[in-house]
Amino acid sequence: MTQATYQLANPLPVAVNARWAERLLLVIVLTCVDLMMVLAGFWLAYTLRFEAGISWTYQPEVPPVDFYQKLVFFIVPAWLVIFRLFGLYDFKNLFGGTREYAYAFNASTFCMMLIILFIFFGETQNIARAWVILSWLLVSFGVILGRFLLRRIVQNLRVHGRFLTAALIIGANEEGLAIAEQLQANPKAGVWLAGFADDELGSGSELLPNVPVLGSVDAIGLLVRQHGIQEIIVASTALPREKLLQLFTAFGSEDNITIRMSSGLYELLTTGVEVQEFGNVPLLSVNKVRLTGVDVIMKTLLDTFLSIGALLVFLPVMVAIAIAIRLDSPGPIFHLRRVIGVGGKAFNALKFRTMYVDADERLARDPELRREFELNHKLKNDPRVTRIGRFLRRTSLDELPQLINVLFGQMSLVGPRMITAEERARYGKWRMNLSTVKPGITGLWQVSGRSDVSYEERVMLDMNYIRNYSIWFDLHILWQTIPAVLKSRGAY
Repeated sequence: MTQATYQLANPLPVAVNARWAERLLLVIVLTCVDLMMVLAGFWLAYTLRFEAGISWTYQPEVPPVDFYQKLVFFIVPAWLVIFRLFGLYDFKNLFGGTREYAYAFNASTFCMMLIILFIFFGETQNIARAWVILSWLLVSFGVILGRFLLRRIVQNLRVHGRFLTAALIIGANEEGLAIAEQLQANPKAGVWLAGFADDELGSGSELLPNVPVLGSVDAIGLLVRQHGIQEIIVASTALPREKLLQLFTAFGSEDNITIRMSSGLYELLTTGVEVQEFGNVPLLSVNKVRLTGVDVIMKTLLDTFLSIGALLVFLPVMVAIAIAIRLDSPGPIFHLRRVIGVGGKAFNALKFRTMYVDADERLARDPELRREFELNHKLKNDPRVTRIGRFLRRTSLDELPQLINVLFGQMSLVGPRMITAEERARYGKWRMNLSTVKPGITGLWQVSGRSDVSYEERVMLDMNYIRNYSIWFDLHILWQTIPAVLKSRGAY
């Protein structure tokens, strides 16, 4: 194979030109949204400062309205230029959630610092300080809000086939299939998989629904032209080093095509990896935790405030449950379950006791039930469960004490199912990903049917949550948990 087999023809086909036109339209719309939000932020800051009278103790001489109008007239274009310099209109940085919002906040802060320098060194130093602070806060919030709303609109359009990026996966091996499955599981990501390029499988083979093998690796140039490919995703384990180098040499400098390479460790796709330089050598390192930076702060705040509020609301209910358990059967009020947390560290998860103290002996008396339990780790008609325990499990009230685990930082309100060390082995190649996040009181498994979901499906639901985490995903699951608990589907 020669490098020439990879070369592209010009011009690009109509399909890819149409997709790039959509990208251009999106950037134009985003620029207009930013412009409106910046202007609205300055206007609202002026209204609050000079019409509502919000100010500090020092009252400067108020310049005329036209002074602020002229100032904003010069500031706003510079603001958008700085946004551009911060990469806020580069498509690779758009709709990335908290990362994009952090860029927007940093850019707005930088712009406001320039205004402060202008005030300090300029001849005009009677600009109201309250207006400056209010402008910074309101403009930053407005820009983030505008981008959040536009992101939601674009995600809904992507589900209906708009604003999609055409992608080709090089390699239909186990790693390539894992990449394709994860991209297909997230339609809001905006990726349309045209298919695979693979030397082992013949053209037309379909390993996944609607994702066929389009041809060999040697025919990539032709496949890119025919299908308007914008993203080439390489499963690194599918190609030898020589072919990888030829591929990056051919497409690495193409303006209309982005080439990406997976880590080669598809089991870690859920966890994430990053490139770090060690002795001036770029090396991949595995993220020990799934959430970092702003995500950790937001999730911690959500867990802390909601768990404290829930404990205050449910405290009388928890006292009543404790009394009922004590009266129903002999034994302790709480059951301590040894489970695995972040970093593989074990901790005791609190639950109200729902079983008799001689539960193991009761299960041993029925070999058929014991086999069912060993298979699913659940029993639909469990003789070990007490009368009050059936009610607690059906209503999920037995899990209320886990709010204390959340306050201690051992659990989260939303997360994957908590599992024991013995169960961890059943997660196979995905088990290490469980150690990167806190287990949750509720999660995708809870709102998807709980015990009616097979064990394999539970594993995939947990991986889906870890892979697609966002604070909005947590809020959505919390909202869906309410009807799931009320319906009691799969609760036993």
